[in-house]
Amino acid sequence: TYTVRKISNGIGVERTFPMHSPRVAQIEVIRFGKVRRAKLYYLRELHGKAARIKEIRR
Repeated sequence: TYTVRKISNGIGVERTFPMHSPRVAQIEVIRFGKVRRAKLYYLRELHGKAARIKEIRR
């Protein structure tokens, strides 16, 4: 599974999708980021610019 997180009306919303679900037609990566953790649960408590991940240029 993978989790997608966004801010909607000032509230953090997370959706979890199974990787091989027939409802998922395509997965497209919009941005790549560099992190030094496997689990990014700490991002839930961060706000504003602190919640950003350092972006990798491709």
